[in-house]
Amino acid sequence: MQEVKIRDEFIKLGQAMKLAGVVGDGAEAKELIRSGLVKVNGEVDDRRGRKLYAGDVFSYDGREFKIIN
Repeated sequence: MQEVKIRDEFIKLGQAMKLAGVVGDGAEAKELIRSGLVKVNGEVDDRRGRKLYAGDVFSYDGREFKIIN
């Protein structure tokens, strides 16, 4: 599991995907999220603006990323 370090209290899912290097831009993140290919804490979430806090885990394409601060 890869860790994604944030500075603030939370980060939006699309931004976290960019920070983790999963996508190159917000449009790509939006499409993957809308298509139901991204899970947050084990459940599909189709909201690009979903707020992730320390301890949350998102996954895409068999890879998992844990939010830390």
